[in-house]
Amino acid sequence: MRSDSDFLKDILLITPPFTQLNTPYPATAYIKGFLNTKGIDSHQMDLGIEVILKLFSKNSLIGLFDQASESKKHFSENTQRILALRHQYEATIDEVILFLQGKNQTFARQLCSENFLPRASRFNLLDDMDWAFGNMGMQDKAKHLATLFLEDLSDFIVECIDDNFGFSRYAERLGRSANSFDELQDALNTQLSYIDQLTINLLNDKLMEIQPQLVCFSVPFPGNLFSAFRCAQYIKSHFPNVKIAMGGGFPNTELRSLKEPRVFDYFDFITLDDGELPLELLIKHVFEKKELEQHAFKRTYYKQNQEVVYQNNATQPDYKQSHVGTPDYSDLLLDQYISVIEIANPMHSLWSDGRWNKLTMAHGCYWGKCTFCDVSLDYIKIYEPIAAKQIVDRMETMIDQTGERGFHFVDEAAPPALMKEVAIEILKRRLVVTWWTNIRFEKSFTADLCKLLKASGCIAVSGGLEVASDRLLTLIKKGVTVAQVAKVTDHFTQAGIMVHAYLMYGYPTQTEQETIDSLEMVRQLFELGVIQSGFWHQFALTAHSPVGLNPEEFGVIPQQNEITFANNDVAFKDKTGIDHGKFSFGLKKALFNYMHGICFEYPLQEWFEFKVPKTTVKRQYIESCLAEEASFSIKPTARLLWVGNTPTTEVHIKHKKGREIAQLKLTVHTNESQASVIFPEKAGSWLVEQFKTISSQSAKPTSMQVFKEAFETETQEDFEPFWFSKPMMEIRDLGLLVL
Repeated sequence: MRSDSDFLKDILLITPPFTQLNTPYPATAYIKGFLNTKGIDSHQMDLGIEVILKLFSKNSLIGLFDQASESKKHFSENTQRILALRHQYEATIDEVILFLQGKNQTFARQLCSENFLPRASRFNLLDDMDWAFGNMGMQDKAKHLATLFLEDLSDFIVECIDDNFGFSRYAERLGRSANSFDELQDALNTQLSYIDQLTINLLNDKLMEIQPQLVCFSVPFPGNLFSAFRCAQYIKSHFPNVKIAMGGGFPNTELRSLKEPRVFDYFDFITLDDGELPLELLIKHVFEKKELEQHAFKRTYYKQNQEVVYQNNATQPDYKQSHVGTPDYSDLLLDQYISVIEIANPMHSLWSDGRWNKLTMAHGCYWGKCTFCDVSLDYIKIYEPIAAKQIVDRMETMIDQTGERGFHFVDEAAPPALMKEVAIEILKRRLVVTWWTNIRFEKSFTADLCKLLKASGCIAVSGGLEVASDRLLTLIKKGVTVAQVAKVTDHFTQAGIMVHAYLMYGYPTQTEQETIDSLEMVRQLFELGVIQSGFWHQFALTAHSPVGLNPEEFGVIPQQNEITFANNDVAFKDKTGIDHGKFSFGLKKALFNYMHGICFEYPLQEWFEFKVPKTTVKRQYIESCLAEEASFSIKPTARLLWVGNTPTTEVHIKHKKGREIAQLKLTVHTNESQASVIFPEKAGSWLVEQFKTISSQSAKPTSMQVFKEAFETETQEDFEPFWFSKPMMEIRDLGLLVL
């Protein structure tokens, strides 16, 4: 490998436009971290954020407005208004971007002042600012206004400049279920759009600077596909000696039936599933320059003799997750990402606001049974957790590298047992972090576990409620009930952890009655405040899910096409004949209002322009689920953990019927206040000593059985009356957890 210059790199890793505005998509950082463990130097870039920053700048806007003004098109009233206000947009855009990058925070006062920003249609549904941001503050209010400002400009770009544009996707329709390559090929034969040209200019600058021998595109979503092909097309034309590879979520799910040789006019190689070993072998091939047939590959497509070849002849096993290294975010423009707030909802804003380090606790899904999910694919099917200590080691390494203490664990579903161990390890190291992740709403999330997660820095979870119907949850094999979801979300909310629910409608055999009943369940969950955010999506049949693999079992009739290119989303007919799409607008409109804490009193019919059945769900159903008595059984193997502060103690003498009774007052200070609890002296003194053993700093876990035996040995008293006493209930509220 070359070492003649710090700027020259043999390998360039690229995320093509567009994914997120606020934080890098982590795939290239994962790969770069792995390559570091092999001593292989590489450079990475997020082409998406670089294009966005170039596009939303004063110089670009001047060019865009000039181009639109010279056009002979008839524009909408909204676009005409934006054109009329062009000078205000041009004057403010650079300052708005700086503010959203966190570099110009005093500008918030200007942004929040009346009539400072030009306003077009996105401001028509402006939230009640005082209500929406009364608790979130001026900075968030300013971010929301600045976001609407950018969305107005986005609407202008879509209408006047490039109808493929979207902040988190580009030409997404070309990548969605493109069974044939023809439409994508036709698009690649057209002239470069304005955004294409920006992309190519930035790419060319990087290629000239780095001079790579191998360029690897990570394509996570359909909305990244066209740009990846555009970039590859340019490299093939202008840098013919550079090899080009593609990996990532899109090929992993959609290109498993690839037969189209034209794809390899753009890419030399496409790899599937975990990218570490396939890329390592591919790098070896590129730099050793051996003939294809003389080299071993792992899950790799290439073209030979005008035919697509899939080669998987390497004997090495894939790397264990403990051996793939720590994600490396160097090279990325971490201080230039922009935080936006689209909806005035604290939970919903997590996806777009703030710079998050991305990590995983486990490869794959520990549940792996949901019938709508691609559970047959390796990225879900192969479950492999990482040791808690190694996860927290990686967190500390990334904090040192990025300066950021926020983490988004991007697991399919983070395992509760591992989340517990990670939380304990964070507390043991006294590490101050903020984190959130995706989960299943399963019964393992007890009230005490949620308190532990909160103490370690967990602020939010997202999880799939899917269809709030027990019949359908059974069909989905979700492994939960609506009542269980209600209890678990209440546990999280009571602990101070926000909850986002993924919601689904149109699952095979779902009736209109079940759709309305599901909406009523969701309404009650929001009204009671146990869920703070949600998102509805219509069921999509995917080729690699149990429904897709066995459609007849689920009453689904797939509309199969010949597959030569992409194969994931499959058109289908539901044997019920119900048009589930007609519910889309009403469900989303209701949810939008519920997320803003309003309109709970509206009848469900209010959200739909057609007649819907009345709900059969009792008005207080969720409330009754939450009111059920908690179990008072003692599990001998449960772990005791004290996460509170060391109490101060004071002996009191109580006089009763002429006798002196010694009592011990324990005073526990919390961040908000202090509380005193009185015990019999002997039991209280024993408990204070036990706090040292069961604290989060203790290396050895203590089980409930050991705790019980120690109490009875020391005090010669029965454990149960002590454990269920009022003082112990108070101590449990102050930080004694049973896990």
